[in-house]
Amino acid sequence: MPQLYHHWLSPSARFIRIILAEKQVDPILCLEKDWERRPAFLALNPAGEVPVLVMDNGRTYSGTKAIAEYLEEFYPEPALLIGDIDQRYEIRRLIGWFHTKISAEVTRHIVNEKLFKRFLGMGTPDSETVRCAAHNLKTHLRYITHLTAQQNYLAGGQFTLADAAAAAHISVADYFGDILWNEWPEVKEWYVRVKCRKSMRSLLADRITGLTPPKHYSELDF
Repeated sequence: MPQLYHHWLSPSARFIRIILAEKQVDPILCLEKDWERRPAFLALNPAGEVPVLVMDNGRTYSGTKAIAEYLEEFYPEPALLIGDIDQRYEIRRLIGWFHTKISAEVTRHIVNEKLFKRFLGMGTPDSETVRCAAHNLKTHLRYITHLTAQQNYLAGGQFTLADAAAAAHISVADYFGDILWNEWPEVKEWYVRVKCRKSMRSLLADRITGLTPPKHYSELDF
């Protein structure tokens, strides 16, 4: 059984967890506080970042997008990178968008300010950084609204790796109650479809002691 090194609110690790669940693979989850930079973990991934996947043969894989494509080849069914060459390009482009732009502009700041500072004794959240992340989040929610205007999922009519990437980040923002869902009905419709998938159940059950998400966080129809 594969092992996946992760931590609760890492969007990158959540992305890989969703993919594994879609492939009906139940990995051993190894909680890794990668900020502690354990020597044993650094031996697995010198970059010191989750996710890290260890397969049954002992081979180790790191790099979020590289792991995603590896899993797509190793477990080809159900396919999550689908369509012709242009649709596959669009899926890859959206994966890059969410794991680069929304990560740098929103989720990294949210997690740093609202989780790490609190639990690592790094002081109070910086209000300007939090406001900036909230402003940037609206830009990405408008983009998801645009993408889903005429289709059920971000890259077409089927759930793909693009939806998994977006859901990983949106679920982190939602854990902190940072999305006013009544203001984003089209995004909510898309997210309800995603939340109802079995692959989301493990993520939505995650809880951090001392940091409780809003009630709607794990509700499938909210």
